[in-house]
Amino acid sequence: MNIFRKFYCRTYQFILKVAIPLLPYREPKILDNYEELVDMLINKDLRKVLVVADKNLINMGLLNELESTLEGRNIEYHIFDGAVANPTSQNVEDGLRVYLDNKCQALIAFGGGSTIDCAKAIGARVARPKKSLKQMQGILKVRKHIPTLTAIPTTAGTGSETTIASVITDSQTRHKYAINDFPLIPSYAILDAKLIVGLPPQITATTGMDALTHAVEAYIGNSTTVDTREHSLMAIKLIFDNLLTTYHNGEDLSARENMLKASYLAGLAFTKSYVGYVHAIAHSLGGKYNVAHGLANAVLLPRVLKMYGNSVYAKLKEICLYLGLCKESTSKEVASKIFIEKIESMNKEMNIPNKIDEIKEEDIPSLAETAVKEGNPLYPVPKLFTANELQKIYYEVCNE
Repeated sequence: MNIFRKFYCRTYQFILKVAIPLLPYREPKILDNYEELVDMLINKDLRKVLVVADKNLINMGLLNELESTLEGRNIEYHIFDGAVANPTSQNVEDGLRVYLDNKCQALIAFGGGSTIDCAKAIGARVARPKKSLKQMQGILKVRKHIPTLTAIPTTAGTGSETTIASVITDSQTRHKYAINDFPLIPSYAILDAKLIVGLPPQITATTGMDALTHAVEAYIGNSTTVDTREHSLMAIKLIFDNLLTTYHNGEDLSARENMLKASYLAGLAFTKSYVGYVHAIAHSLGGKYNVAHGLANAVLLPRVLKMYGNSVYAKLKEICLYLGLCKESTSKEVASKIFIEKIESMNKEMNIPNKIDEIKEEDIPSLAETAVKEGNPLYPVPKLFTANELQKIYYEVCNE
């Protein structure tokens, strides 16, 4: 990367870092159960709500308790069941139509990160009816309060219940982009481990590695704060201590609760400190091929950490010391290697592949361009890469 481009990126990131303490970050208020949720709706005189979910959760009966609670307290609700993995702009428009046609006043997102992102984007369209999602792409372009949003995550990975971001895929171009603004942070959240007990092992694995990626990228970046470093370390330890347990024994409620907490903490960390090239590359794959985000992150994380080289040695040693994986006397390079090998070992134990079948070699140059446009200058990565340099990662995980 030429020196002028590098100076621009680092200046942009420095300004954002300085601004962090001045920006209106907040945490959602945690509700204990659906009765508290209904109490809140009644107190705010919100009598018509849109529940955003996906068909699988509905077919599994996971919404039954929520529905009966809403009905029992005379809250009118309408369900939009069109949320999908990697939600598209068309999904959002379809949900918006249901919201407006039924004169809804609030949103409940019941599902994984994609469902929560879809609900956030519906809220953004309600708040800014004259702006398209594409026009709100980037930072601080929503600017108006969205309808009261309650997030009920059914996976332990995205931390979307804490973040300013909604990641959407353009239905026509398949370009995946983020809308980032403070009104998108849900006002309320319910963290119920019972909802994720039935998650299949493979979804447990990839969503858990998604949370790990959030925490690691937030920690190794250049825009950390005392709080984000603490949240990242706590999340990483909870994941290392509990993810394999939930993979092998999904009925372990205590481990499930710890993974929900880890996902939440990682969300708090990366919504302030941002992520890095793992996410930029994963988003390009999700947009182009609909590759599951958590799977892409799991495959990419150890490779990108290796590519960062000595720029992350010191911070990876700090993580290793916190986890008890090395000693003070261990060199930074060796500690870094220990940490990366631990991630690779977890992936292997959870049968996460080390390749992504969908990638086509002829697409790699354009994929890398997409990733570098997302990453530079926004992400405060420990080391800046060009599109040509990022191509190496794509070739490493390409199965062709």
